[in-house]
Amino acid sequence: MNISPEFVAIGGNRNPAAADWDVYGSGILAFGADDCVALWNPQDESLAGVHALLTGHTKAVNAVKFFPSPSSVSVLLSGASDHTIRIWRSQDNDPSRYACVKTVSGHTNSVTKIATLPGSDVFASGSSDGSVKIWKLIHDESFTTIDIELVQTIKLSPRYFPLILALAQLDTKSMVLAVAGTRPGIQIFVSHDSQFQLSATLTGHEGWIRALDFTRESADACGDLLLASASQDKYIRLWRFHQGSELPVASSALNDPALGGFVKSLSNKPHWIESTTSKHSITFEALLLGHEDWIYTASWRHRDGKLQLLSVSEDNSLAIWESDPSSGVWVCITRLGEISGQKGSTSATGSAGGFWIGLWSPDSNSVVSLGRTGSWRKWTYSSEADMWTQQVAITGHAREVRGVAWSRDGSYLLSTSQDQTTRLFSEWKREGASSWHEFSRPQIHGYDLNCIDTISDSQFLTGADEKLLRVFDEPRGVADMLSKLCNIESKGTENLPDAANIPVLGLSNKAIQAVGDDEPTDEGIEDERDAADPASIIRKSALEFSHPPFEDHLARHLLWPETEKLYGHGYEISTVAVSRDGSLVATACRASSLDHAVIRLYDTKEWLEVKPALKAHSLTVTSLQFSPDDKYLLSVGRDRQWAVWERSQEPELYTLKHSNPKGHSRMILNCAWTPLEQPTFLTAGRDKSVKIWQITDTEVQLKATITADASVTAVASCGKVVDDSTLFAFGTETGRIGVARAKTESLDSVEVETISDMISPAKTVNQIVWRPGRDGSQSQQIAVATDDSSVRVYNVTARAK
Repeated sequence: MNISPEFVAIGGNRNPAAADWDVYGSGILAFGADDCVALWNPQDESLAGVHALLTGHTKAVNAVKFFPSPSSVSVLLSGASDHTIRIWRSQDNDPSRYACVKTVSGHTNSVTKIATLPGSDVFASGSSDGSVKIWKLIHDESFTTIDIELVQTIKLSPRYFPLILALAQLDTKSMVLAVAGTRPGIQIFVSHDSQFQLSATLTGHEGWIRALDFTRESADACGDLLLASASQDKYIRLWRFHQGSELPVASSALNDPALGGFVKSLSNKPHWIESTTSKHSITFEALLLGHEDWIYTASWRHRDGKLQLLSVSEDNSLAIWESDPSSGVWVCITRLGEISGQKGSTSATGSAGGFWIGLWSPDSNSVVSLGRTGSWRKWTYSSEADMWTQQVAITGHAREVRGVAWSRDGSYLLSTSQDQTTRLFSEWKREGASSWHEFSRPQIHGYDLNCIDTISDSQFLTGADEKLLRVFDEPRGVADMLSKLCNIESKGTENLPDAANIPVLGLSNKAIQAVGDDEPTDEGIEDERDAADPASIIRKSALEFSHPPFEDHLARHLLWPETEKLYGHGYEISTVAVSRDGSLVATACRASSLDHAVIRLYDTKEWLEVKPALKAHSLTVTSLQFSPDDKYLLSVGRDRQWAVWERSQEPELYTLKHSNPKGHSRMILNCAWTPLEQPTFLTAGRDKSVKIWQITDTEVQLKATITADASVTAVASCGKVVDDSTLFAFGTETGRIGVARAKTESLDSVEVETISDMISPAKTVNQIVWRPGRDGSQSQQIAVATDDSSVRVYNVTARAK
């Protein structure tokens, strides 16, 4: 079998140091995504999204930095909460293939930041152990051999956590290192021979310092050095490093009238530092005001002959600053993102929660930012229009993905996660190209979401940690967009609401109608208290798309209205399954006793519980599935037993037909039916095995046992018989995925092919589902939900024998 990745969606880590855009030639943006490093080319015209995930770290990746290298070879450094630094090198000049060539364990706590210096083999790493380490990369010209040497360990005193580091060449012989973090001061270290010594402490900020970046004021190597520092006190400060024993001309930016009462508190007392060959002064240059909340990143760029500074903040904005040539005052020339007044009624449908990372593209004509939801946004400058326009970027879950489900016809994919969102992914089909994107965020919730299933092509339900299930119907705005961009036919959209919103302090999505752009909304209302909540109004133009929606639309306008709630369970919902004809829902909740370990059935017409509840298990039921003809319902649980329930004369009633209290030697975690005429099902367990069972007239026979190298946490069977074989896939606790083929006549001869480590998930596989609607073709697809916060789609092509 050929197994290849089709699509990966994964959100970025909320850490300002966890991303870097390679300016040395490859054009790749690398970012920390859970404990992986994701690679994405934002300038790729095919919009392919994340093309590789580098696995190896065992905890969250906090720091990512490209090392200065020749353009034919790309070298990447990553630091994580597992206390290690990993060095990756591109393989065979292929931008998607990187191999880890070295792992360094020098720090005794999380690595928080890595700083490099162009033209030098030295780099620095900061850690929560309160130290900064200086390293030297030892390599040949083509980086075929790479080694690393520890040059110095700097114990920070007074002790604090270094959140940010910056390195620069001070003069021909010496380097300067700026370190800051969980204190309001910036420590400046100057290298003497190979050792750095503390030379000055810059004060003035009143909060933790999140960003530092050096640049030369002019392209001339002898020009003054400028250091930008940004803090949680909402201000950016600029500092000038000037060579010589005379002070530079005082900056006129300090006379900026906007500073008002600040002037007295802005100390311009110079700090003097010395290298082995020269003397330098450090003076305060300018204070940049404009952000309304913590500032996370600030980075310099020489662009079109001007020096510009990019900053991003928790206030949902991204700003580009430039010095006014006549007055010397630093002004914000471009502001991108959201104006805080438009945040909406709740954090769910309104504010995106701020930007954490801002990066320049290598050509300086694009910028990207990462927000709280794990999604990237991208803006590109158009010289004709003289403005920045938003472009399609990538999105993904920011925490463990618990469940995935295809729509009944296989046209789109739904996923649900511990980040409290449900997302809809599909293929954007356009002339000569197609690419996968997130098209809707149907549910933004207050509880962690555990499971999902589809009832019809336009209806689904989810179960969460809140003891009830919620049913959602597709709104017309989403149906029209999917029809236009993905060629997904929708029937009967006339009666659907246009969109949905979450009311103030509410948890349930309410249906709303869109109004025309020129229609007044509050006309004739005298009492302000009767005015409509701005978040409950949506303009029709906000639902018209010619491309996949941007993050601000996904977070606000593309919810699905909630139509029903299903009550009855006493604890968090653990699993849900919908019958093949869509008429019944079966659910279970977490349980430690017989009373709660019941399976409840609901009909989908009246949404009433079908009683009595089904009792057989004594602990949590972990998985449920209806057989292809709905004759049987299969349940498995932590009590190590499986149970097969048979439908009686009344279609809604199921009675216990077969059960095996010792189906596996440890808890059973998942189950699936095969499409064979003779009823056959699969069970997967903590005992590292998948078992194939077949129901005969009198008993259930064990046909085969497939062993794995770790607990099997997910199993799923293809809905079609391919070449007289049944195909099934299983996933393990370690992230390995196996695809197996068993002949229909002899189920005991099973061939298993394991997906290669390079394209495997990094953590537990929670659910696998085969894409329906791919009739009898050799090429099938599976969607996989994993604990590494990724949603993946793989192509599975069974070679004919």
